[in-house]
Amino acid sequence: MSITPAMLLIVDDDPLVRKLLTVLLEDQGYRTLTASSGEEALEIVEQQPPDLILLDIMMPGMDGYEVARLLKSDKSLANIPIIMLSALGEHSARISGLEAGAEDFLNKPVESAELWLRVRNLLRLKAFGDYLKSHSLVLEEQLQQRTIDLERFRLAMDASSDAIFLVNRKSMRLIEFNRRASQVMGYTAEELMNKSPAELSDESIEQLELMYDQIIAGSGPSDPTETRIHCKDGSYIPVEVHREAYKAGDEWIIVGIARDISLRKETDQRLLKMAHYDTLTGLPNRNLFFTTLQMGLTQALLSHWQLAVVTVDLDGFNNVNETWGHLMGDQMLTELGLRLAGCLNVSDTLGRMDGDEFALILMIRQGQANPLQTVERIREKLREPFELGAHSTAMTASIGIALYPSDGSDAHALIKHANTAMHRAKKKGRDTYCFYTAQMNEEVSARQAMETALRDAVKQQAFELFYQPKISLADGRVCGLEALLRWPRPGQANVSPTVFVPMLESLGLITLVGEWVITQVCRQIAEWQRSGQQLCQVAVNVAGEQIIEGDLIATMQQALIEHQIDPHWLEIELTEGSLMENTAHTIASLKTLRQMGVKVSIDDFGTGYSSLAYLRRFAIDKLKIDIAFIREVTSNPQDAAIAKTIIELAHSLNLQVIAEGVETPEQLAFLTANGCDQAQGYLFSRPLPIRELEEFLRQRR
Repeated sequence: MSITPAMLLIVDDDPLVRKLLTVLLEDQGYRTLTASSGEEALEIVEQQPPDLILLDIMMPGMDGYEVARLLKSDKSLANIPIIMLSALGEHSARISGLEAGAEDFLNKPVESAELWLRVRNLLRLKAFGDYLKSHSLVLEEQLQQRTIDLERFRLAMDASSDAIFLVNRKSMRLIEFNRRASQVMGYTAEELMNKSPAELSDESIEQLELMYDQIIAGSGPSDPTETRIHCKDGSYIPVEVHREAYKAGDEWIIVGIARDISLRKETDQRLLKMAHYDTLTGLPNRNLFFTTLQMGLTQALLSHWQLAVVTVDLDGFNNVNETWGHLMGDQMLTELGLRLAGCLNVSDTLGRMDGDEFALILMIRQGQANPLQTVERIREKLREPFELGAHSTAMTASIGIALYPSDGSDAHALIKHANTAMHRAKKKGRDTYCFYTAQMNEEVSARQAMETALRDAVKQQAFELFYQPKISLADGRVCGLEALLRWPRPGQANVSPTVFVPMLESLGLITLVGEWVITQVCRQIAEWQRSGQQLCQVAVNVAGEQIIEGDLIATMQQALIEHQIDPHWLEIELTEGSLMENTAHTIASLKTLRQMGVKVSIDDFGTGYSSLAYLRRFAIDKLKIDIAFIREVTSNPQDAAIAKTIIELAHSLNLQVIAEGVETPEQLAFLTANGCDQAQGYLFSRPLPIRELEEFLRQRR
């Protein structure tokens, strides 16, 4: 197979769509061509046939259906796979696309992970088809020759990495196979020669005879079929089998080429699990829970049952994270998932929606008790203390309940109403539950109140900055600080940044607040400089909107000049996701900042779009290993391998590495042993207000 990257043709009349798809696909290593119309696409294909086409349906002039039909009618171009793109969600649009000859279909806006998987799989099938076609031509030529040189034929088959079988249709016995077939299945050549094809596969002899006759008649499957082959030790191997029929004198020979797809199956299964299950608890995530609820509602409708959606949210869970660290918080959530699962009946479903919020689907058959019985079991289970290392604590939860059909007939409404009831329960005093009623508007009111308060806080600049020290693992000194935004809401408990920062983004206020943070940090550095305080680098988190919508460079320059500080005392941290927003502008901005002397770091590395391509393209100085890999770095070999690889990768590119969320001496020992440069986390210090920080620095020195 060629090692040249595949060439993909993107056909869409929208230049923004063409640009987005080009970025997504080229960053995966593919080459791309673009066309803005069907006519232009046909000209490009005639001059330079691509390996795959992404084809928009709705275009002026020649639409996608007509382009697909023309391509598929040309034998020389018919093997090029086509993925139809459409903003139309109707089933009819998908059917029309497939009828026109498209192999696959994607809805706009395209989700990157799904796009990559579909493109990869279709290119793999095309490559396999081309490979089979070349194999078939060789085999046909050899089988049609009555004076075939059997030893040369065996050598050709043995050179293949796929298992190849030749079956005589009349006798239904193997007449030849290659060395790979014997190796894969564990049989000696003599043992394998005595086997019938039915003994080696999931199909019966009758099913195989029917399939072989259809292939001989030209009506059999043209694409590879998935099945399993049976090994000598009793195990099974999933394979894709392509079969062709060849006439040899008066006999028909069926040639089967079986490709092992075990690795692909495992990869697809892992991707499926990642897409539908929560990585921490192993429970269904929000998407799978929603799908399961839709299915449950259909069953309830047909069976005339009731159904309850119950949302469970821990009271005061943020205190666990802030007091004992995220490692203990994750341990509590895992234990909570196990306890909730123990409260369910066989037909019920449990999922993790977000953070410390879980949700249940309770199927209530006729004559069964209402969901209160389950709710009371949950409350009792929660009162049993959680053992978190050396700590023991009991927890309570606020629980909301919405019933089908009285509180809603669709999944969206029931989840929303259960959440409304849960927030009502939390407002009532926690450790309680509420059923939904139509009069409940507290959730909406609370959201509106918080938005109003947040707008006022932005106007009044009513925020604070806490600082978390970074420690050099080479000598144990404080080598830097990370500035973290806090909002002391008047008359209310402190609002978590995970709550108000996304709200700032949704309200379009994050750029204003980000400018305030940069100015405050520069003012603080200048104050330390005037007082003779030993300076260290301070990192500021920057949102993608600050680069795209704001003028980050001008803000930095103004703050540095106004407070007369050297740029190298300032560092910006961006997430991998924000790097992908308006990429060309981002690259130019980062280069300018580095030329000014400001350091650049990638935050939460390994959880987003991370790849060598990005590390080469963006001007960066440091990588920050995400806390998700640090939590179990001493107990999970995969996390340990990922952390070690990130460190080695960064050092090979002359980048420094910071580990966040370090909470145990064992984690610190691992990072030190593997050459990590810096670390921060509760093992050293929680985020501190300025006075406590200065005291910490004095004691540290």
